[in-house]
This record gives sequence, structure tokens and C-alpha cells, in this order.
Amino acid sequence: MLKNDLLLRAARGEETERTPVWLMRQAGRILPEYRALRARLSGFKELVETPELAAEVTIQPVDALDVDAAIIFSDILVVPEAMGLPYEMLEARGPLFPTTIKSAKDVQNLRIADPEEHLGYVLEAIRVTKRALNGRVPLIGFAGAPWTILAYMVEGHGSKTFSKARRLLYAEPELAHELLRKITATTIAYLKAQVAAGANLVQVFDSWAGILPPAHYHEFSTRYIAEICDAIPEVPVTVFAKGAYFAIPEFARLNCRTIGLDWNEDPRAVRAAIGNDKTLQGNLDPCALYGTAEQVQHATIQMLKQFGPHRHIANLGHGVYPDTNPDNVKVFVNTVKEFSVLAREGSL
Repeated sequence: MLKNDLLLRAARGEETERTPVWLMRQAGRILPEYRALRARLSGFKELVETPELAAEVTIQPVDALDVDAAIIFSDILVVPEAMGLPYEMLEARGPLFPTTIKSAKDVQNLRIADPEEHLGYVLEAIRVTKRALNGRVPLIGFAGAPWTILAYMVEGHGSKTFSKARRLLYAEPELAHELLRKITATTIAYLKAQVAAGANLVQVFDSWAGILPPAHYHEFSTRYIAEICDAIPEVPVTVFAKGAYFAIPEFARLNCRTIGLDWNEDPRAVRAAIGNDKTLQGNLDPCALYGTAEQVQHATIQMLKQFGPHRHIANLGHGVYPDTNPDNVKVFVNTVKEFSVLAREGSL
């Protein structure tokens, strides 16, 4: 039994006494506790792959920021590695795949990963975290959307254009679909295993949605996200696709409970477009947290007014930036809690 189930109730569309709040990338570099732990380790991957340490980092923001959910500390790129394409995480540069997908043979050599065998460290981290949380707040599991995973597997690293990955969609669309089918099958099995291990809710991150034209996004992304949503009826699913404002009508038809919005989207316009059957999540600009405490409070209140008091999970429009002052994050969290209570009471 959860002591705080606000997030789950909001995701299901139930009435809540206030708006729940958490932050993407809350478990990480904004917290001095995280930096102290990370400094003792060989690197990011050691932290991700050591269940007890990943659990410790997952819980840190619950203790430090008093957010309404924990999100398991991991990375979307554990999926391609589990499929047979290992990655490195380079300081100040980000992910790097020494080997990339270039041909049909490369795709054929990939496996559909077995979650317990190839991703057991994430599942154990979830189990350890659940025991340590002891019902304080829900635990969110996650995975990358198939298009975003393909983008890294083909490009080999982060990119402003992902031109190699996008070229594949034009030049060899059937090969792209073959790869996407393998990624999707792995992702479904992985997310279902996260739920079995104890995740109360899962989120699908399509980080590079916005670099595709709408027709390609429909063909090479939304259809696979739909498969994932259809396959996971056990818990609420959130879809967050950065930059894919054009896909909102399609998202409204998905079997997901929540649609995450980036900071460029207008919550009122999205609500008008999709109706009241979905919960919305977001969408404060992460840079708003660089302001003064008063500015952060004002920006947060304006965001809450745009979403309204119901079917909203407060969050940023993307992950919190690593040089953000944790005190301003606390102002954001506390403002959501205080203002949303007053809004429901009609005291404003």
C-alpha cells in the first residue's frame, strides 16, 4: 500500500487533493549527495549497473526534494546494449557506440533481449528501491521510444541532426522497420519486467521525436509507441515525445494514461485538442529554475494556471539541468504543492 499515491491517482484521472510533482532527471547531478557518491566510482555505468547504488541515487531526490515519485536511476541506452550493441558514457561528451548499425547483417546479429538475463541489474535495482521506499511514493520505470533508440544505434552518438539515422528511413525503410521491430519487442519485454519487479508506472521517452517530419514520425515512431502502450495494461503509461507537437492528436488515441509536454507546448491548446480523457504532465521550462526564488514561484504558478487543477502531473518540460540550484528546485516543488491546494479550495 502506497502512503502517497497522488501520482497514480492523477494518472488514472481520479480527483486528487493537490497536483503531484516530480522532475525528469531528478536523480542526478543537481544533488550534492549524488556528486559525492559518483566521485567514488569509475563512472556512470558502474552506478547504473550496481543495483544498491542505483537504488540509493533513485531515493535521494525523494529525501532531498520531497517529490511525489521516484524514477529508477538508469539510462535508455541499456536497451541497445542488452541487444548486443554496447555503449560508453564519456564525461562531458555523452554516449558513444563504438560499433553502429550499418547493414542488414548488423540488424540480424542483434538479439531480442531477455530482461532477466541481459537487464537483470535494472530489475534488481527496482526491487531494492521498492524495499527501501517501503511505500513512501510510487516508483517510475522507463525506456526509450524505439525511434530514439534506433537514432543512437545508427548514429553512434548524440547529434544535432541525426542525419545518418534519418537517412536510413529514406534509403532503407524496410531495414529501419526491421530494427524498430526488434527494439520494440525488447522494450515491451523490458517494461513488463520492470512492472513485475515493482514499477508502479512507466514512461516512454522519445527524446529525438522533434527531428522527424510528421509523416516519418507517424510511420517510424508513433506506431511502435502504440504497440508498447497496448502491451502494458498493468500500470499507467506516460508518453513523452520532445518536440512532437504535431503528433498530439495521435497521442490522444494511444492506450497511455498521460502525455508529457515539453516547454514549447501550450497546455491549454493541447487540452482543447485532446479532450479530458488523458492526464497531462509538464511543462515548466528548465531554464526558469535559473531565476530568483520569486521568479521560480511566479513561473510555476503561471504553469499551474495553464494546466488547471485536475488531470495534471507537474514536471519540467525536459530534464532538470545539472547546474540548477537545488534550492530553486525545492521552490518549484513547494509552490506546486501549496498553490494547487489553494486552487482546489477556491482560496485564490
